[in-house]
Amino acid sequence: MDPMDDYLSRIGADRPERADAGALRQLQLHHLTEVPFENLSIHLGEDILLEEEALLAKIVDERRGGFCYELNGAFALLLRALGFRVDLLQARVFGEDGRLGIPYDHLALRVEPADSSGPWLADVGFGDHSHYPLALDERGDQLDPAGTFRVAEAPEGGDLDVLRDDKPQFRLETRPRELRDFAAGAWWHRTSPESHFCRSVVCSRLTSTGRITISGRKLVTTEHGERQVRELANDAALLAAYRDHFGLRLDRLPSAPVARRRS
Repeated sequence: MDPMDDYLSRIGADRPERADAGALRQLQLHHLTEVPFENLSIHLGEDILLEEEALLAKIVDERRGGFCYELNGAFALLLRALGFRVDLLQARVFGEDGRLGIPYDHLALRVEPADSSGPWLADVGFGDHSHYPLALDERGDQLDPAGTFRVAEAPEGGDLDVLRDDKPQFRLETRPRELRDFAAGAWWHRTSPESHFCRSVVCSRLTSTGRITISGRKLVTTEHGERQVRELANDAALLAAYRDHFGLRLDRLPSAPVARRRS
């Protein structure tokens, strides 16, 4: 059996007849709704390997999620196997203060469908972001269920800023990279007390009506714009929430955040 059939089954998608823009849209949406954005490996003491076999084993065989390097790294493998041309792009994320993060802060995908309708910016690893790929060469507003997005020329030559509802999200460099190039960024995010991934435990995915997230010991559900927060009473309830809402069958809970343990 083609291992990519297992991947398609993992995200609840049929193998597309053509590697066109419509197929890309559906594959991204399926991925976002089925594979959680999560940083549990950091807090479970697990290795994070940016190697093709390891990514597929974690996301497909173990039915886990991951953060951008893992999710978009694996998604690139699927898209290539289906006939899309894919480049890995590095980006720096804008913080709440408007400052840019480290180089290789984020991994995103430049995708060229077989129908020459691209290029598209595909991304299944930025958490709460666009549901569908963004037209990379379009400079006007792009409407998406998650908001109004825009790809704009950055002040510095050649880079692109991705904005959501006029708020800069990340600055994208257009030069293609290799998966191994992101190793330093992944290492920083899983070890540095300055990394937000080390400061909190998060697991989140898109749903048909909104979003569902475990943040620490809170279950946050958003449906049709209405947000509800429920404190999970004990370890058993938290493990059950990971299982029931994300399909994650953990044998232990993530430990206290790295940054807190080091203080």
